[in-house]
Amino acid sequence: MRLFNVASVFSLTLAAVVQAISWTATPFNPSSIPLAVRTPYLSAWLAQGEGAALNDAWATFWTGMIVGWAGFVKVDGVPYVFMGTPSVPAAFSKATQKSSQFTSTKSIFVLSAGPVDLTVTFLSPVEPNDLVKQSIPFAYMAVSAAATDGGSHSVLVYSDISAEWVSGDNTLTVNWTSTTTGSILTHQVQLENPTVFGEINDHTQYGSTFYSTPNAVGATFQTGADVTVRAQFINNGKLANTLDTAFRAIEDNWPVFAFAHDLGTITTATTPVVFSVGMIRDPALEYIVAGGGTQSRNLLFMSEFTTSAAVISSFLGDYSAALARATAFDAQVQRDAGKISADYAAVVALSIRQALGATELTISKTATGAFNTTDIILFLKEISSDGNVNTVDVIFPAWSIFLYANPALGKYLLEGLFRYQATGLYPNAWSVHDLGASYPKALGHNDGLDEAMPVEESGNMVIMALSYAQKSGDISQLQRYSGLLNQWTGFLINDSLIPANQISTDDFAGALANQTNLAIKGIVGIGAMAEIESLLGNAAQSANYSSIAKSYVTQWRNFSASTTGAHLTLSYGNSSSWGLSYNLFGDKLLKLNLFPASVYAEQTAWYQTHANAFGVPLDTRHTYTKTGAYLGQTTVR
Repeated sequence: MRLFNVASVFSLTLAAVVQAISWTATPFNPSSIPLAVRTPYLSAWLAQGEGAALNDAWATFWTGMIVGWAGFVKVDGVPYVFMGTPSVPAAFSKATQKSSQFTSTKSIFVLSAGPVDLTVTFLSPVEPNDLVKQSIPFAYMAVSAAATDGGSHSVLVYSDISAEWVSGDNTLTVNWTSTTTGSILTHQVQLENPTVFGEINDHTQYGSTFYSTPNAVGATFQTGADVTVRAQFINNGKLANTLDTAFRAIEDNWPVFAFAHDLGTITTATTPVVFSVGMIRDPALEYIVAGGGTQSRNLLFMSEFTTSAAVISSFLGDYSAALARATAFDAQVQRDAGKISADYAAVVALSIRQALGATELTISKTATGAFNTTDIILFLKEISSDGNVNTVDVIFPAWSIFLYANPALGKYLLEGLFRYQATGLYPNAWSVHDLGASYPKALGHNDGLDEAMPVEESGNMVIMALSYAQKSGDISQLQRYSGLLNQWTGFLINDSLIPANQISTDDFAGALANQTNLAIKGIVGIGAMAEIESLLGNAAQSANYSSIAKSYVTQWRNFSASTTGAHLTLSYGNSSSWGLSYNLFGDKLLKLNLFPASVYAEQTAWYQTHANAFGVPLDTRHTYTKTGAYLGQTTVR
């Protein structure tokens, strides 16, 4: 399906945002480069601005708050900073970034430190076919060195994180421990007075951050004030193996947690020194259940690892295998998305960690306290807006990646929404907008006062439920929740052909009556329900829904046609208006073929003559657009 030439849109967009940078950026230099992105709370990025090298800026949380991640290297006794922008009362130089590259799972930087090149690889694993591994809230940084002049050079590597990782309020007091367990060195830091299920500035306010590395020959460690610990390495090439026990506020002499490795004398590329950073919360989320009570849910990996030390040891020990799996996944994405264009493949690759990094896989416990690994729910935080839990119209534009990576992820995303509404606690006839106003509290909306997107969310739920069943062959969710699906479809029959004044997923654009694109969503939802009833063996109901959907398409075509040009209107009767009719995606995704080919041809021709520098505007009310309207258009054929 093509509503517009997607490759052309991305070519225009990428050309417009390339910064004047001094290094080679592959496939392009994005607005922010993912470093450690696994969950809503383990989310570190390198914002680019006008173009920032790894040592031009601090790593930041997705909100823009600094998380504090520093790196130094000493080459033949000369210190260089390769990560972060630390201020240290000791002399050092700045490594020169030569290149940056991102894939679906990795961000790779090469920096020159005198006669040695450092390769710094940030790997945030995407493990869709191993849900336990996918649920582990950890990421890797690996550092290797190679001489560039054919000579031999001594190389020592240092890295630390700061206590900024554990809270959104730097005035709060933290405490920490450092341990050696088997062959692993670990620093652990947490708030002194945590708030379970609490947030400040979108940071979690409970749980622990862990920074770990193998306890190899030549490894040293230290905790303490940032300037003290970093100066120790710069001046001495190693750390003091000492622990600061003066627990204090995050911003009070900025406690950091550091490791150093002596790589010895090197010539060719060394085996990477590996660090892991992670954040564990127990429990992970609070979820409303039948009767209005709540259930504490845990991250899935806890069913296999009883201690933090055990999961850290397994994670670090798995680096080589994880890297191989990640490289294979990267290649698969490149092959598949590259069939559209190289630019499209690049944007898809950049999007994958962002989409999966907003989610967490959880399980419940039985009455005896044992983990119930058959009860999996995937939760998603609405990031960069209001922090809602499992927002239906945020899941929908990301739906393609879940279907692509592992359809079961989509099933587990929908399960929490279905299960809550099946309790009868939600009073409205349409689908709920989200599972809770503030992550990680999935407490529902028993008052029915969630943000109302009646046609949008009802259509989304029916479409996604069918698409999962089509992709997986599993109709169990359709069987279990057929009553809800019929209820929502009944609402769509009443309100989607001529939609009442309401908001859609483009809520930032405001409410509007008679939305052409929103009507498409509802009609596709009705057509989807016809297919669901067919799968469930209900031929008469299927035929009824199918007849309604086809009738609505005919009427919609008359309502939505412009009298002043060959295009669909933004809203019925306003011939000078138009917008992106991206909800046609559902018709193609489900292979319903409800809408005639002439509609697609007409819109394609119109959009090709109305593209601006950053793509086709979302609609005639504004000049902005959004990639979500494009990214899904060609991922399913």
